[in-house]
Amino acid sequence: MSTINNAADATLHTITVVVNGHPESTTATTLQAWVEARGVQPAGLATAVNGNFVPRSLRAQQPLAEGDTILTFQPIEGG
Repeated sequence: MSTINNAADATLHTITVVVNGHPESTTATTLQAWVEARGVQPAGLATAVNGNFVPRSLRAQQPLAEGDTILTFQPIEGG
């Protein structure tokens, strides 16, 4: 009897999102996972999903779905 690893199959689900105007395939299920997969420092990247700003503290709770639009930009610091 063979065993099927359903957990591994679930993690390989690929979606297409639009990042700064360009389609991109990803297996990330949250914005946090997507940022981590890019290998950038989270503090050096501001993000929005579908036009809504997502602060770093909420990226892990922000799900990604097929067709979502992600905008990345440098955070603005002022005084």
